[in-house]
Amino acid sequence: MRVRVLLVDDHPVVRSGLRAVLEATDRVEVVGEAASGEQALALVPGAEPDVVLMDLNLGGGMDGVTTTTRILGAGPTTAGAARPPAVLILTTYDHDADIVRAVEAGASGYLLKDASPEAIADAVAAAARGETVLASGLAQRLVSRMRAPSEPTLTPREREVLRLVAEGSSNRAIAKALFVSEATVKTHLVHAYEKLGVDNRTGAVTVARERGLL
Repeated sequence: MRVRVLLVDDHPVVRSGLRAVLEATDRVEVVGEAASGEQALALVPGAEPDVVLMDLNLGGGMDGVTTTTRILGAGPTTAGAARPPAVLILTTYDHDADIVRAVEAGASGYLLKDASPEAIADAVAAAARGETVLASGLAQRLVSRMRAPSEPTLTPREREVLRLVAEGSSNRAIAKALFVSEATVKTHLVHAYEKLGVDNRTGAVTVARERGLL
């Protein structure tokens, strides 16, 4: 019996490619495609997939983690109702913070898009059986991160400021891009420095990348 899969990715070419390689294995039946988290939520009840193959970055609207949380929290709500499908993350991002967010949301696994078609099909089958799947090398990183002492978390705006710093933007350019004052940018940087244990822009970017925050 083939595993029923719903593909969720905002790039139609990626969805087409995934459909082709997965159905070629004769182990997977693609029962639907969604370009957004909102569309995925609307399709799940009717498509009744065993596994939702989910990208993290879905453009505007809900991201993959939020969509995962909503899908897994949607049921069953009544006796005899179908259980929610397993959600398998398939993305280009391998930041530790993203992996932790996905697992905490209830995802059954986390794979990278450079995985082979056979590896993806194996992961889909495993997720359908209720197993947890992580790309090679990610499992130990996840365990190490979750065992480590908790670290201060940057706010979304602090991360955005650091992302622009990493791109080489000056405080003035960052202020203009975010529609805030330079003083506000400096305040965000000071707070980020304190949380990351550094005292300069280069150090902040380096540590943030090491911790998977950028």
